[in-house]
Amino acid sequence: MSFEAWTIFALFWVVFVTTPGPNAVNCISNGMSLPFPKAMLGVLAILTQASAFLILSALGVTALIAASPTGFFVAKLIGAGFLIWLGIRGWMNATKPAPASERPARHVYLHALAVATINPKSVAGYLAAFSQFVQPEVPIWRQMGVIMPTALVITTLSYTGFTALGALMGKAALGAVFNIWVRRIMAACFVIYGVLLGTSTTPATKG
Repeated sequence: MSFEAWTIFALFWVVFVTTPGPNAVNCISNGMSLPFPKAMLGVLAILTQASAFLILSALGVTALIAASPTGFFVAKLIGAGFLIWLGIRGWMNATKPAPASERPARHVYLHALAVATINPKSVAGYLAAFSQFVQPEVPIWRQMGVIMPTALVITTLSYTGFTALGALMGKAALGAVFNIWVRRIMAACFVIYGVLLGTSTTPATKG
């Protein structure tokens, strides 16, 4: 991968992971309600998902998933339902104290992993990255030696930033009314993302 191609890929990935979505909202929520070290388990889960999707993309598996309208439709409905359920539950629990001490580390990690993995829009993002930036004439695993570190470092910085933002918001949200409405706004975001996901179309691949 040339330096120019790497620069374009890096800029694409910055936009991909900094555009607010379910992962960002979950990181902000974790930062608000959990001690920062435990909240960072959510970032670790996103990196797990990102690593898996990068490898699957290199193997061509995500292209097969996107090429199957039925598979995408089922995954889309599952993902949409999951996000809407998270949003409704978050709205209903907004008036309750954040259960910081009641969420074991395993739950924080698995919850973030589910949010990151179950969104089929991630497939579209990884397909776009590989269809636009991978050079067919160069062995894929040689290119992955550049693509994976770049993507994972940018992903780490982005979602660590969202988690830190949540921690700052949590300290600022001392008033009960403010805290409730911040949590309700984030819950509403999950519902909106779920509705948008449920009405999305199958990602297109390059022919």
